[in-house]
Order: sequence, then structure tokens, then C-alpha cells
Amino acid sequence: MLPPLLPKIDAILVLGSDGDRLAGKYYGDFLKATDDHPNAEESRTNFEKEVQQKIGGVIARPDAAEVVMVQGKTVVFCGGSSQGAGGDIRVVHVGPSNESELVLAHLCEGMYDALSQLMGGTTERTMVLDNLELVFLLIDEHCDGGIILETDGSKLAGAVLLRDDDGMHDPRAQAMGGGGHPQTQGMPAGVSTGDMTLGQAFRQARDQFFSGGM
Repeated sequence: MLPPLLPKIDAILVLGSDGDRLAGKYYGDFLKATDDHPNAEESRTNFEKEVQQKIGGVIARPDAAEVVMVQGKTVVFCGGSSQGAGGDIRVVHVGPSNESELVLAHLCEGMYDALSQLMGGTTERTMVLDNLELVFLLIDEHCDGGIILETDGSKLAGAVLLRDDDGMHDPRAQAMGGGGHPQTQGMPAGVSTGDMTLGQAFRQARDQFFSGGM
């Protein structure tokens, strides 16, 4: 059973200024395909359109996420721009209605900070589209199955760069369980390989615990 204070996420989205999904993941049963609604993608697209109707034109500072309610879900977001289609993207976190808005805002701000670091200080649509692999890696480092793993922007960015470096310089490392020795050059300040190794060890131990308990 999950600890009572562990935040639960229903979806993480990276939306363009017109509300189109550039990247994202849905977790658990939220908008999952069912017998009554077999087309999950259509349901998700409709949900994202409703989100855009609520947040379109609203600019949320990176350190001050805004909150709206959509289909009974708490939706928090950072980003947005008045520059039209070429403007800033939005990072959106969707959680249950009873989830703390402050907690969700903290999570969203952390991921937005990491995304900005990975994109060289910008969150322009074209930059994000050119680096979608990093964006999906970021989502995976931030959240696993709806459970938050890390919220610190610098550590998240460092973890993504570490995994990306593994894939570029030693393709066999991931297949062997990450046994390579990735470089640390270019990692954000405050992030060390020791931090990442500890995080990877924690996730491995947690996965073994859950698989052994089933």
C-alpha cells in the first residue's frame, strides 16, 4: 500500500500553445480504453481540448504554476506565451481532485525547470520538437506509473543527460543494465554520478520488491 502522502499523477502533458500534445503520458485507469469508450486516444484528445479552453491565453510563471479543474481533475501548468504558435509550451500535470494543489504545483514547476535546462534555457516549440527523445526521458525520470520519482529540476536534467549519454556512447549499457561508465560533462550543477547511481539503485530495489510481492 502506498504511503498516504505520496502524490499520485493521472497524466503528464507537454502541450503546444494551441493545445496540441507534443509529448505526454497517461497513467492508471484515467481515460483508459474501456468497453463503453474503446477509443482512448479520442477521449484524451477531447480532454486536452478542454484543458486548452481553460488555460489558453494564461501565462504561468515557471515558479508559480496555475491551477484549473477539468472533468473533475486538478490540472496545474507552467508556461504559456502570448507569441502565438511559435511561443512557449506548457507543462501540465493532472491529478485527482483531492490531491493537494500545492504539491501538484511543486511537481509541475520542477519538471518545467528541468525541461528548460535541457532545452538550453528555452521552452520554444521548435526546440522541444527537435528534442522529443529528451522530453520523454524526462517524463520517465520524473514519474513512473503515476508515482513521482524526482522533483528537483537539476537532478532531473542530470538524470536525463546521463541516460542519453549512455545511449549515445555505449548502446550496450542499457541492455546490460546500465553497466557502462557515462561521462559527467555537461551535467547541471549539484548533480553527481553518485546521485544518479543511488536513484537507479532505489528504483531497481523498488521494482524487485513489487515483482516479488505479486
